[in-house]
Amino acid sequence: MTDARYETSIDLASLDAIDTHVHIEIDAEGHSSLPDDLSEAASKYFRTDGPRPDLDSIAAYYRERRMAAVVFTVDSSTHLGQAPISNDEIIDGAIRHSDALIPFASVDPNRDDALDEIGRLIERGARGFKFHPTVQGFDPSDDRFAPVYAALQDGGAIALFHTGQTGIGAGMRGGRGLRLALSNPMLLDGVAADFGDLQIIMAHPSVPWQDEALSVATHKHNTWIDLSGWSPKYFPPSLVRYANSLIKDRVLFGSDFPLLTPDRWIRDAEKTESFKPEVLPNIMKHNAARLLGLS
Repeated sequence: MTDARYETSIDLASLDAIDTHVHIEIDAEGHSSLPDDLSEAASKYFRTDGPRPDLDSIAAYYRERRMAAVVFTVDSSTHLGQAPISNDEIIDGAIRHSDALIPFASVDPNRDDALDEIGRLIERGARGFKFHPTVQGFDPSDDRFAPVYAALQDGGAIALFHTGQTGIGAGMRGGRGLRLALSNPMLLDGVAADFGDLQIIMAHPSVPWQDEALSVATHKHNTWIDLSGWSPKYFPPSLVRYANSLIKDRVLFGSDFPLLTPDRWIRDAEKTESFKPEVLPNIMKHNAARLLGLS
């Protein structure tokens, strides 16, 4: 680990797409971001037993596809008792591959040192922070997390929230105790209202609360929707309709790599012809470029 700061060297004109949702699931020593039983359950849910590539391999993968990738882990240290993957390792890797990778960090908001760590990572160049309320075991609408959101807003960092269903814990006894309701996007409405300059991404089609997510996105223009985690052939018709019209400037391509690859997402999107030709370039690249300060 170094104290170097991430600065992007991305050449936007050379890119075909920006994937806003890419997981780093193992570190250089092979340590996983999730306990083994939860990783196995997620693989069964997504019907994949593919490899979990390291950060350098991910950079090469996206570079070959003329794409940039937003990369992050999930820190669930207090709720699951799993030591997190190092945010510094991810930032250092993004520095090595600054032409292809954009680092987000993850800090469990229940940690006693959460505010200090968020401030430190913003100084290191983290462009945003990933939260998974179901896995991290917190209600994002709880006022006790307001200082976290204030720190992100003041630091110009993006807040990326998992919303909707999750494959993590699916099929396990009691879902491994994980509560889906914590990832209802309506819980983010108050956050967006109270922190109007904080840019909030509601990750994934928010099944079964898609209408709630669309309501928030239509009303709060500091909110965005990424399309990761589901094949486009399964997108709810309402999401496609809004993405082609009312919120077309705040919808983002995301895959959920490695559980869903960008190759499959793009192939399925082409087959379904869901998005208008004049809208698709914004979804694939230009909206993310604007949000991330690349354009």
